[in-house]
Amino acid sequence: NGQEEVFRQFGDENLVPVATKYIDLQPTLSKEEYIEKVNEIKSHIQFGDVYELNFCMDHIAENVRMDPVHVFSSLSSENESPFCVYYKQNHLHVISLSPERFMARRGNRLYSQPMKGTSKREDLGLRNDPKERAENIMITDLVRNDLSKSAKQGSVRVDELCGVYPFGLVNQMISTVSCELAEGVTSEQAILNAFPMGSMTGAPKVRAMELIDQFEDFSRGIYSGAIGYFAPNGDFDFNVVIRSLIYDSNSKKLSCPTGSAITIQSDPEKEYDECMLKAQWIKDKLNELCS
Repeated sequence: NGQEEVFRQFGDENLVPVATKYIDLQPTLSKEEYIEKVNEIKSHIQFGDVYELNFCMDHIAENVRMDPVHVFSSLSSENESPFCVYYKQNHLHVISLSPERFMARRGNRLYSQPMKGTSKREDLGLRNDPKERAENIMITDLVRNDLSKSAKQGSVRVDELCGVYPFGLVNQMISTVSCELAEGVTSEQAILNAFPMGSMTGAPKVRAMELIDQFEDFSRGIYSGAIGYFAPNGDFDFNVVIRSLIYDSNSKKLSCPTGSAITIQSDPEKEYDECMLKAQWIKDKLNELCS
């Protein structure tokens, strides 16, 4: 179709249109290793180092031959996520099916929509789950603090707290925080004041990032970063790079990281299952494209 032809300008003509065989994305941590690390993180929470930490693991497939533009066009057309994006830099391709907004500017207002809290699509109890609400509220409070660095005094507000929205196989809990931009604060400064986003780090942010570096067995790179645009009038919109495939067309390596928020109430086995669930829709749809 026309959309695919536009996308294909950025593709690699040496790649086959879709993967040539079954793509076996495998987690880099075993379930036992993951549970052990989560229990160690919970020890840090118990001792007061952090209140919440976003812990991620990677899913890897080697020797993958595919056209990432074709894959993005196919997956995004079936996906309900509002912040899908295809990004290419040299041999690195990012196929992001992100449902999360990091930050946007509309006129003189900033908006951030932290996403914390996940359940299966058929589970309708997410809104009232005390553990999931606690996850979201802690990060919402962190985002309020981040926005206050760029805000006109007294203008930070929570427009929606713990709203629940369906995406693919999961329901997600999303809050919306906004503020009026203070005089003299540029769009770039507002982004830097809030980056990296609290939903992908934890609280308090700096200590959470130190522990992430200690416990995760891979380098996140662009994953959990942000991709977006600046408009000529100064408005901008950036997503959070999650629910994403990261493809290296030189090494033929495909990566699909997933994560979850660890709190003192976390059940390590359920957190592991959440990470698997977040990757499952992408894995299933990707393999439907295999020849």
